[in-house]
Amino acid sequence: MKDFIVNLEDRPHGLAAFAEVLAASGLNIEGICSLFLNGQRVDHVLVEDVEPAIEALADAGFEVFGPRDVLVVDLDDRPGALAEVARRIADAEVEVDLVYLATRTRLVVGVEGVEDLERARAVLG
Repeated sequence: MKDFIVNLEDRPHGLAAFAEVLAASGLNIEGICSLFLNGQRVDHVLVEDVEPAIEALADAGFEVFGPRDVLVVDLDDRPGALAEVARRIADAEVEVDLVYLATRTRLVVGVEGVEDLERARAVLG
């Protein structure tokens, strides 16, 4: 799976317009995380098929940044599930720089660099 950032900030009804573009293209949003950081809006999006998603959004005038590979981990919906996954990643000496939940109780984990991604993938099986 791939995560990318899309700029929804400068468009009226940006979230609705963004979702409609992907829906019209037949592309599923697997996960999304929106936050405001230092006065800027940041919208992370997770999709299975990233190239058509980015192309459709760019054609509709959206600014898109990335994409990057992320880990998508099935997560039990119970206390301690995140702690267990996070500890395994930490014990592998991998620093996490992105985390959010996706559909079907899945955890999206971003790390810096291919080596860290492979180490995290290895410990999570």
